[in-house]
Amino acid sequence: MKLIARIEKDVLAATERFKHCQSPPHSTLLEHNPRLSDLTGMQVYLKHEQMQLTGSFKYRGALNCILSLTEQQRKAGVITASSGNHGMACAMAAKAAAVSLTVYVPENASPLKLSKIQNLGAKVKQVEGDCLVAETQARTEAAKLEKTYISPYNDHMVMAGQGTIGVELLNQLPDVDAVFLAVGGGGLIGGVGAHLKATRPATKIIGCWPKNSAAMAKCLEAGAIIHVDESPTLSDGTAGNVEDDAITFEVCQQVIDDTVLVSEEAIRKQLLQLLKNEQLVVEGAAAVALAGAIEYAPKLKDKKVAIILCGRNVAYDTFRSIIT
Repeated sequence: MKLIARIEKDVLAATERFKHCQSPPHSTLLEHNPRLSDLTGMQVYLKHEQMQLTGSFKYRGALNCILSLTEQQRKAGVITASSGNHGMACAMAAKAAAVSLTVYVPENASPLKLSKIQNLGAKVKQVEGDCLVAETQARTEAAKLEKTYISPYNDHMVMAGQGTIGVELLNQLPDVDAVFLAVGGGGLIGGVGAHLKATRPATKIIGCWPKNSAAMAKCLEAGAIIHVDESPTLSDGTAGNVEDDAITFEVCQQVIDDTVLVSEEAIRKQLLQLLKNEQLVVEGAAAVALAGAIEYAPKLKDKKVAIILCGRNVAYDTFRSIIT
């Protein structure tokens, strides 16, 4: 558990770092939801990370990483890769720190997210291929230009920043029995899971994936990082394969207690239910965690559970097509 202890140390350092910086992340609301509690038989609490700066939890990790740069690294500039949310988060953090940023994005990236990245002052380079291709090209270019590469997930400082959600969560609900999180590259569940395992190991960490795009889940099942064929999913924020050297893989092996894979119809249904009943607009990845919790509910009757609503950056045309 040395790896967990190291990440936990970084999580606590990030928590302190945020207290003394400009434009710190919001401490987001944890709200009990009576409708979902009645529906599932659990005591359901929603953690509203969709209300975080830039519209997703990603701002925490991006800011922590950029705040950790040396002066020389700041002057050289930063390169990253992202399907959208991480890019927006890095762009806002870089702008606040007066650091130049280039974001490599996959060919299927949301036009809304690309526009927001550019509006925050970052340069955008779109590549032919998926998230993994964008990450590979970005890392190669960063090494060539001697700039710092910030991975969307494969970075201790990024993971530690995301882990501050776990610190907030335990302050808000110290006796939480289980936490449901959507999983892409593993930065969110790795950071949050590391803090919870270090401070309240009795809390179950449940990873949730769309069946169409479950790369990390398949890697965990295989016991090694493998290439996974994927299909289109409403959860574009978690799509893409895992880098060969991803530090998050080992962390996920240690912190994830169980997994849930959900259908596109289940994701679509929960997107609509949150809009209809709570007047909440969230993106597909947030609905993955909610759909996973509903499916898993019979195993956690009467338990206190938190569902991380990780973001709200869904394209208008996408949401309109879901509604119609």
